[in-house]
Amino acid sequence: MTDWRPGAAAAREARARLLAGLRGFFAARNVLEVETPILSHGAPLDPMVESWTATSPDGASGYLQTSPEYPMKRLLADGAPDIYQIARVFRGGESGPRHNPEFTLLEWYRHGMDHRRLAREVVALIMSQAALDASWRRPTRLREISYQALFQQYLGVDPLVADADELQAVAVQHGMEIQGVLDRDAWLDLLISLVIAPGFPGARLTVVFDYPESQAVLARPCQHDVRLAARFEVYWGALELANGYHELSDPGQFHERRERDQALRRQRGQTLPQPDAHLEAALESGLPECAGVALGVDRLLMQLLGAERIEQVIDFPFERA
Repeated sequence: MTDWRPGAAAAREARARLLAGLRGFFAARNVLEVETPILSHGAPLDPMVESWTATSPDGASGYLQTSPEYPMKRLLADGAPDIYQIARVFRGGESGPRHNPEFTLLEWYRHGMDHRRLAREVVALIMSQAALDASWRRPTRLREISYQALFQQYLGVDPLVADADELQAVAVQHGMEIQGVLDRDAWLDLLISLVIAPGFPGARLTVVFDYPESQAVLARPCQHDVRLAARFEVYWGALELANGYHELSDPGQFHERRERDQALRRQRGQTLPQPDAHLEAALESGLPECAGVALGVDRLLMQLLGAERIEQVIDFPFERA
């Protein structure tokens, strides 16, 4: 017999309280809530993200958003003030204890901030939400560390100079058995997610900043070292919660990144989505100086409640949607 019942009753009121708390956080800072389309004509080319497609009965098709990033940047280019959105998003190829193909993403953009300053606001947001309920878990420690120093400390390797063979050797030393040929960035991603992050203390927030330029996505290069991108991620324990950038505004660099991502997707045998021409036009018109970040709301709720699996905080995970 089909189990029709929702599955996260224990987390339902906590989710509602968290959503209200997030809106209160931004209202107190005069950040405007916006809405953007779930369905669009173009999709990100980031090799780490796979888009779902949707087709109507008349044959029209589009991409379900993996993030509201592109249309929110169009709002910024059109003169919008600081903005945020709590959005439903979809990503292919992601399943497991911490993933659901459809999930809730909080994304916001702040004028005049760089990635380091925005990372501090992310920490402030997490701490403010943890204080909403005395029964919720809360971080007790904070560490900020560069991507380069993180790899040097945990693995004794410099991620800015090590090639794929060196990184594979480090992975083997730590018991990883991966089939197939991986490129340098794929090894870096596996090492940070499967070897380094699991060692983060459970009660600590870890802010990792200044990623390799090859993993910049839409972050601008760091002024102090062009090998680095002004990107950060925030972890609570081993769980990644947020990913943010000092936003790239140079159309020429955007084109270079897009070509690189397309080439990498071809090399890896991935599909090639239709690029988002609207974002390209918005960047050409001028994106203001700003920083932006996306934070997984379901994952934050997991940490607040001490849940081990994402279906504990989602009433209808994909298997029963």
